[in-house]
Amino acid sequence: MEKSLLSFGHGYSARAVAARLVPLGWRVYGTTRSPDTADKMRADGVIPVIWGDPQISTLLGQVSHVLTSVAPQADGDPVLGAYGDAIARNAARYRWVGYLSTTGVYGDHGGEWVDETTPLTPSTQRGHARVQAEAAWQAIPDLPLHIFRLAGIYGPGRGPFAKVRAGTAQRIIKQGQVFSRIHVDDIAKAVAASMMSPRPGNIYNLCDDDPAPPQDVIGYAAQILGLPQPPEVDFETADLSPMARSFYSESKRVSNAKVKRDLGITLIHPTYKSGLDAMLASDQT
Repeated sequence: MEKSLLSFGHGYSARAVAARLVPLGWRVYGTTRSPDTADKMRADGVIPVIWGDPQISTLLGQVSHVLTSVAPQADGDPVLGAYGDAIARNAARYRWVGYLSTTGVYGDHGGEWVDETTPLTPSTQRGHARVQAEAAWQAIPDLPLHIFRLAGIYGPGRGPFAKVRAGTAQRIIKQGQVFSRIHVDDIAKAVAASMMSPRPGNIYNLCDDDPAPPQDVIGYAAQILGLPQPPEVDFETADLSPMARSFYSESKRVSNAKVKRDLGITLIHPTYKSGLDAMLASDQT
């Protein structure tokens, strides 16, 4: 099937990719477990397929491109667990396959720079699971695989504005802590560019040009909203969920030089300030 994509776990980032492809005439299928989500997908021009539907195996023998955004579980990658055989059978006929991973595979580097050649030394269970999932996809012979390691994702509906407006935001201070992040529009731009110019076997970090301490992002959101700066709270005494606290166990600056060089892209939002400014200007907070 010409210009067709099967998107496993058609969530936030994949929807942004589809929004670039559908107007260009692509036929996009997205898997979901929720009928409510299926209705939203139809409104976006995406054909929903309920997870477990036998149609998925059929589509894997028809589509030209495959994208997966599904996170690994304790027993491995759910997509490969359910459809690995069908993907392997059709591997050589796909033009492009993409796996959305995370920069968490690099682990903690004390605020130093990492790139795609940096050894994988994850320090969380999530990171270890991603390393294993990447390897499982890479082990499929003849699969034209492209791995995208995503930094912290933000964009419309996923930003600091709501908490700042509600007065619940805090500037968590941990000495030396720095994160890289990426606007969802730039994820979509990079993934779509890769689909148009496949380079099987490549791995790309997707992040902006401006790694920054998390308190700076919260502070800037308050500044452009014209609201008081949220209180500073020491990380050690901050009331954080175990999940939120685990993110602070890793500090690194992620390089995006390779994706810009290989795919020739210019970021839409090269800094978090650019991204937050655009979200506020378009009322997509």
